[in-house]
Amino acid sequence: MMRGNISNFLFVLVLMSIFLYGCASGEEEEEASSSDQSDQPEVSINEDGFPIVDESIDMTMMAPGTGKAEWKDMVVLQEYEEMTNVHFAFDTPPLSDFQTKLNLAFASGDLKDVIYGAGSDNLTPGMEVDYGQQGILLPLEDLIEEHAPNIQRLFEEDPNIKKSVTTVDGHIYSLPRVSRGPTNAWALGPMWYNGEWLDALGVEELPETVDEFYELLKRFKTEDPNGNGEADEIPLSDTKERYTRLWLMGAFGLKEWGIEEVNGTVRYTPITENYREFLAFMNKLYEEELLDPETFAQTGEQETAKGQSNRLGVFQTWFSYFATGQSPSEAVNNPMFQPLTSEYSEQPVITRNPAISRGTFAITKDNPNPEAAIRWVDYFYSQEGFDFLAQGPEGYLWEWEDEEAGTKTWYDEAPEGFESTEDYRGTLTPNFGISAPGLVVPITGKEENEFDQFVREETETKIEPHAEIPFPLVYLTEEEQAEINTIEVDLESYIEQMEAKFITGVEPLSNWDSYVNTIENMNVDRYVEIHQTAYDRWADS
Repeated sequence: MMRGNISNFLFVLVLMSIFLYGCASGEEEEEASSSDQSDQPEVSINEDGFPIVDESIDMTMMAPGTGKAEWKDMVVLQEYEEMTNVHFAFDTPPLSDFQTKLNLAFASGDLKDVIYGAGSDNLTPGMEVDYGQQGILLPLEDLIEEHAPNIQRLFEEDPNIKKSVTTVDGHIYSLPRVSRGPTNAWALGPMWYNGEWLDALGVEELPETVDEFYELLKRFKTEDPNGNGEADEIPLSDTKERYTRLWLMGAFGLKEWGIEEVNGTVRYTPITENYREFLAFMNKLYEEELLDPETFAQTGEQETAKGQSNRLGVFQTWFSYFATGQSPSEAVNNPMFQPLTSEYSEQPVITRNPAISRGTFAITKDNPNPEAAIRWVDYFYSQEGFDFLAQGPEGYLWEWEDEEAGTKTWYDEAPEGFESTEDYRGTLTPNFGISAPGLVVPITGKEENEFDQFVREETETKIEPHAEIPFPLVYLTEEEQAEINTIEVDLESYIEQMEAKFITGVEPLSNWDSYVNTIENMNVDRYVEIHQTAYDRWADS
């Protein structure tokens, strides 16, 4: 009995020792952490001009790398360090692995001071809300108001920008990339007509209705517009990503394949009668071999090969010469697609890009100098700052022709070892292939060439008058996001499959009611309701 009591007593002593050691150890870790923070010098920020700080300070940054160059070797970042006295150590996992690496960093707590260029695909709106409310991402609105005059000016000039980056708790946890320029209305690359084919057939007026478009596609198929004596023409082509979908849905009064808002009311377009008529039109094109039969399987590279063989009549890409292999000067002969009308939509409509990319710059709780970090990035929200970020300092891509007049000479040829000046540019600046934070505007002193002017005029004439944002950039609560996640994956997978089946005729449109019932049973009403709530919250903010 005594032995049992002694054993119990000793066991309690051991437990107490472990507990006391753990407390002491925790206190030591906390003291060490506090000591680490206190080792950081008190930094006085210069609110105007450069340098940002008088004595050099160190920070860390995580960003997606494109493989063009090590970021520490990029001349833009090297020179900007000299200008600011802010030195960054860079962690740049490949773009293809970045989301995984970022998720691991959040999970482990091993975060850098700044997350740069992630974009909303990697630093999602849901992650902003989650990690912001946990205190892992710092709220930025006060920092912006006090230390970021360029960003603050954007917010004041366009309140929708601030609304679009303000989460449900009223905080801003990441900065946007804001685009203003000739292509800022594009939600995705336009559709283009093959100008050589139009010339061969004597077409002077582009189609403005779906019926006129159909008739032109028939001519493309039957009248040998590429002139090779073979029936190898493909009137309309697309890839498995279905980039032409939005351009053609607009003819039926739809701005989005999914959630859209019309006069304050949210709807799910794949169950509307307008969408059914779009499917019927596409099925007609498919049945008459006016739509590429490989549309639902081919990659962009496979479609491009057809374009470079002069086999495509209408196709989608960012610029037409990406698909045709022509030079930009030759591509001015390829007109941009004119949004169409139909009996279901008397006015043309096309999806507008909100021109705001979220998730491009965030500051973590471990950053010892968030004021310096926000000042560091604010420069890129000015014309001068974006010029520098996009094209680098003088002597690499350009040189002053007349600095007082603001005119520059641009180098036409890339250095040896580079395929193009754009390829070379990717070694100079992080503003290449990722969503770099900043205000994207036309470069100062860079005159429009013939192709740039053509694109601007086509955009102003054909897209700007008819483009509408289908649904604003909103944030969901954690609970709303969880519900959306349970509904969305199966819903999108189903409508993706059914669209292909309806267009190819595998599933007859006579089964439309069954299709709609299936979607309704997938809780689509709740899906719409959540988005309506989020829209109303955004509109009232």
